[in-house]
Amino acid sequence: MRETELENASGAETLFEAALRGASTPVPPIWLMRQAGRYLPEYREVRAKAGSFLNLCYEPDLAAEVTLQPIRRFGFDAAILFSDILVIPDALGRSVRFVEGEGPQLDPIDAAGIAALNDEGVVERLAPVLETVRLVRAGLPADKALIGFCGAPWTVATYMIAGHGTPDQAPARLLGAQAPELLDRLTGVLAEVSAQYLIAQLRNGAAAVQIFDSWAGVLGEKEFERWSIAPIAAMVQRVRAEVPGARIIGFPKGAGARAADFVARTGVDAVGIDWTVPLRAAGDLKAHAVVQGNLDPMVLVAGGAALDSAIDRIMDRLAGDRFIFNLGHGIVPQTPIAHVERLVERVRQHGGGA
Repeated sequence: MRETELENASGAETLFEAALRGASTPVPPIWLMRQAGRYLPEYREVRAKAGSFLNLCYEPDLAAEVTLQPIRRFGFDAAILFSDILVIPDALGRSVRFVEGEGPQLDPIDAAGIAALNDEGVVERLAPVLETVRLVRAGLPADKALIGFCGAPWTVATYMIAGHGTPDQAPARLLGAQAPELLDRLTGVLAEVSAQYLIAQLRNGAAAVQIFDSWAGVLGEKEFERWSIAPIAAMVQRVRAEVPGARIIGFPKGAGARAADFVARTGVDAVGIDWTVPLRAAGDLKAHAVVQGNLDPMVLVAGGAALDSAIDRIMDRLAGDRFIFNLGHGIVPQTPIAHVERLVERVRQHGGGA
């Protein structure tokens, strides 16, 4: 599809949606993971009002406001719902706290806890988040898309098992080695409730959804197939059974050479890649799916010539079709706002945009 065809696309299709279905776009759409966050002073003001991080996630007016803030400031092509992957275990009745300076804290789940998990009523308990989806969609300009999301079953399970983040998710890997049927049960429940959650987001205004498997890279070959690919494939099938044609992005961080297999076996429309993926390999992936990524967040912090040259390399290799510009992981709090402004400007100038 050429630029003139894009201009004549039917309906109110956004640049992001066009790229996500594989169209050739005059400039790639751009959004950043964690684009609503602590690097923005306006976010910090709202966060202070909320009292706690979970309060912010569950207060629709405030969550919608912080979702929209980076769109107003930078003009990104898509907003991503402000929430957290751990609202799922919270809605499952597990204790979830966010401790300042320490991150998320949960009561570690054991065999009895896994057996007792009940997927009924989870989406109803997440009604405030769905209200945020509706508010954001109503507040977004027509040319901006809204992305919903959830954590992948494996990644969410790692936090539930350990009770907190760990460098290599050894507690979850150990459970998988000692009692794989327990991990199957946990990821199975998480896959079902997460799929229900994504369906609800799509029905309430999200144009697409992303599944974050932030800890996929720590899994061995067979474990990756069993606890990353298989649950996500089940989710994709479940979502599309209820929302035919649903656009889904998978982000198996650290998957590396396994990304093409991940795409083929899960059925996602697009694959997010981190900064360790060589651009030649990223280009080859476009034969299988839309590619999203993959600027190193630290290069964005550095700015200057390093940022300019990194952007240019990515654009030279990947821009044209089947590509969405993003970071290789989330934006970090120390990122200068001026560097984000420079990023957006250079991407759009490279593509001849305004």
